[in-house]
Amino acid sequence: MKEIKKVVLAYSGGLDTSIIIPWLKENYNNCEVIAVSGDVGQGTELDGLEEKAIKTGASKLYIMDLKDEFVKDYIFPTLKAGAVYENDYLLGTSFARPLIAMRLVEIAKKEGADAICHGCTGKGNDQVRFELAIKAFAPDMQIIAPWRIWNIKSREEEIEYAEAHNIPLKINRETNYSKDKNLWHLSHEGLDLEDPANEPQYNKPGFLEIGKSPEQAPDKPTYVKIHFEKGVPTAVDGKEMGGVELVEYLNKIGGENGIGLCDLVENRLVGMKSRGVYENPAGSILYRAHQVLETICLDRDTAHYKALVAQRFAELVYFGQWFTPLREALSAFVDKTQETVTGDVTLKLYKGNMINAGVTSPYTLYSEAFATFDEDEVYNQKDSAGFINLFGLPIKVKAILDAEREGK
Repeated sequence: MKEIKKVVLAYSGGLDTSIIIPWLKENYNNCEVIAVSGDVGQGTELDGLEEKAIKTGASKLYIMDLKDEFVKDYIFPTLKAGAVYENDYLLGTSFARPLIAMRLVEIAKKEGADAICHGCTGKGNDQVRFELAIKAFAPDMQIIAPWRIWNIKSREEEIEYAEAHNIPLKINRETNYSKDKNLWHLSHEGLDLEDPANEPQYNKPGFLEIGKSPEQAPDKPTYVKIHFEKGVPTAVDGKEMGGVELVEYLNKIGGENGIGLCDLVENRLVGMKSRGVYENPAGSILYRAHQVLETICLDRDTAHYKALVAQRFAELVYFGQWFTPLREALSAFVDKTQETVTGDVTLKLYKGNMINAGVTSPYTLYSEAFATFDEDEVYNQKDSAGFINLFGLPIKVKAILDAEREGK
């Protein structure tokens, strides 16, 4: 293992990475630390980041604007797949990590770094997501994961380390939730949420950041109409928007109406269960609208098989396996299914609920002439008798033979 003189650090300015800069310098012979932040929609969290990074020992800070790429190449492909981990989690953190890690590698190579460092814990999923992506683009790069080697055992001890090294923090011991925010979601973990018996304090001032609780939402519903082209949302209420603008707009509308709150106990990749609360207004709206549109655009067999693919796709994303042949192959399948998923979906948003309010598509497979309960001239109901006889033949034959065997 070569001597480490220069390290590229995945830097958010949060508790973990704030203390990692001085820790690296203390433990790796005052090595140069280059901080790198990927802007995937953290907003004001990036304010003052450069000054903080340099004051705590970094030689420089790169801030990469990844928002457009994040939406186009990660969020929308996952949306088209209908991929949801364990029925509820919309993968907000999961698909941001591979993108950031890929860019970390680019900068590490540009800077001639000896190692890449991240602040993920040894209990979490993100360590896997970062490191698998790094292996995909720099298989020989040394990776430093302080949580797996330092003597710090808790977030409380992290705060003590920060105070001892005069590192400013935006949190305190009373509001020390572990949070991850990007364009797609905001997650909350830790403190009272570690006990699944505790109800999340949605109405507590400052807890929710993207939206409101359903109780605080307006008493009047809001209608929203979303247009999709080949499975990709392109317009809201008749106004064409780029991906970033569209997600930001739906976060605002959905958040105001209490949409997208998820309280989930999930199975982490490393084996344990964890409890988190997620804010996903735009994601929840887009997933529902996309699902509704597919009900009229996909044939039965494709829709049912795609549901199986969606579950596997979600696992790949959650497990950090974005840059794999299987994920790419599944995306190719998904893209084929989306060729006719074009149309408009209207949803009524009301106090945390999303109510279907109409769907149309030029590629609809829904025929009122065939589906009607009124008299029609396109369907002969007598035909179903022969179909049932053939479809049920294996059941009938088994029953007959079972009866003969029992009679012996």
